[in-house]
Amino acid sequence: MFVVVGATGNVGSTLSSTLAAAGSAVTAVSRGRRPIALPAGVRHHRADLERPESLRPALVGAEALFLLVEGAGAHLDMREILRVAAAGGVKRIVLQSSQAVGTRPESPSHAPLRAIEDLVRRSELGWTILRPGGFASNAFAWIDPVRGSRMVAAPFGDVGLPVVDPTDIAEVAAAALLDRSHDGRTYELTGPALSTPRERVADLAAALGEPIRFVDQTPDEAREQLLRFMPPPVVEGTLAILGAPTDAEQRISPDVAAVLGRSPRPFAAWATRNINAFR
Repeated sequence: MFVVVGATGNVGSTLSSTLAAAGSAVTAVSRGRRPIALPAGVRHHRADLERPESLRPALVGAEALFLLVEGAGAHLDMREILRVAAAGGVKRIVLQSSQAVGTRPESPSHAPLRAIEDLVRRSELGWTILRPGGFASNAFAWIDPVRGSRMVAAPFGDVGLPVVDPTDIAEVAAAALLDRSHDGRTYELTGPALSTPRERVADLAAALGEPIRFVDQTPDEAREQLLRFMPPPVVEGTLAILGAPTDAEQRISPDVAAVLGRSPRPFAAWATRNINAFR
């Protein structure tokens, strides 16, 4: 049996479905009180990682745990989470981290995730660490302006990053959970090509069948917007990556293809699959 923490997110929901389709028993863990839609046979458990003991009932009979922490994870007692997991019989953990842990090791915005990675590696559990770059699904932030005025405002319109489809992350996570040959590996997950915000808006327009106007946003305008829902260090780290990515952050990683035996999905495919959200 596999436990998926963060089961309502872009990765966790697909991961739960993928594991269930493979015939595995799955317990989907989320923090919210509202009912969530789950595939047939998937059990739901409500828990809060800030209270590690609340996770214990979900771990009974679990072989492995997929762990997604909100934000950078600075608020969590990762040692206690790992202790509870090991005490519950979990043998392996697949941790969703971030590409920036490797590309910007001194960045304050990702230092907590780096510490979590270190604790996972030093634990007695088998482990696989996933380091995705920017998510294609970050484009969901454009839903309201696209619906309302067929417009998107974003900074650094011509800076390209190889954004990754969350479905690819979920499928790599499933492979790591189902096959112990991935133990001890750290995978960097990206899309198949560099994609700029301006190009992603064009892909959305093509999928929508209507023009969408792109408006260049200043870094200060973007900062003000991001500060509404991100802490300042994370905002500065995000803007640094978006505006001045390192060579490593623009590198196309081979890891999705190596694990899944196919190329990662391009942003245009994500846009086509999710376009109804923008209508």
